Amino acid sequence: MATFEREVRTVNGVKTVLLTAGRGAPLVFLHGAGTWHGFDFALPWAEKFRVLIPFHPGFGESGDDPALNDMHDYVMHYLELFDALGLDRVRLVGFSLGGFLAAKFAMEHGHRVERLVLVGPAGLRDKEHPSCDVLRLTPEQIIPMLATNFDVIKRHLPEKPDLDFIGDRYRESGTLARLLWERPWDPTLPRYLHRLTMPTLLVWGEDDRIIPAQQAQTWRRFIPKADIQIFKGAGHLVLDEKRDAVDAVQRFLA
Repeated sequence: MATFEREVRTVNGVKTVLLTAGRGAPLVFLHGAGTWHGFDFALPWAEKFRVLIPFHPGFGESGDDPALNDMHDYVMHYLELFDALGLDRVRLVGFSLGGFLAAKFAMEHGHRVERLVLVGPAGLRDKEHPSCDVLRLTPEQIIPMLATNFDVIKRHLPEKPDLDFIGDRYRESGTLARLLWERPWDPTLPRYLHRLTMPTLLVWGEDDRIIPAQQAQTWRRFIPKADIQIFKGAGHLVLDEKRDAVDAVQRFLA
């Protein structure tokens, strides 16, 4: 199986680190609000695609810029990164926070997105099935809620977290708070989701305790060509827990 290589770019003065693997048509994965569990689940995609996983500003190995303080700023960051990488059209996969970001990018720059996959995306308010307010929880409280089978993610956690690990988690939490504290959802999303005219797949874990799987129906009401696949026995980290979900994404994108 392929392995990731590390690439560094500078976008408007912000150090941006990417993990890349494979060859073929570009597949960009936009990660969620935590990077500690890694991206090994994405390696099977490298059998058919050139997989690119950039760390968002303020997350993982990438640098930060406090001037980037809302989701549209991050859309512009990725527009400039794609230009720098020569990515005219991509298959775009976004998970959780990255799903929110992928949806906004595709709404504004749909001509750059061949196909779109949103995995447990954040950003849409559903009063009947509300998302968990993760900004009011500590990392220690959130982590057990992410998967139905904790052993799947336990191997990514140090037995005794050191100061670097703890500091990285609070740095990412701080970035998330800067982006979503005042408005954890986007009230204009329902107005513009009809612009997602590319084939779109919604993927969810049936037992998602962060963003309930029932929200998939809410997203589909607004997206003209959206299909839904929900996987039993999986939580928010459905791609980590279920190889079937990884394979479903690959089939859809191919």
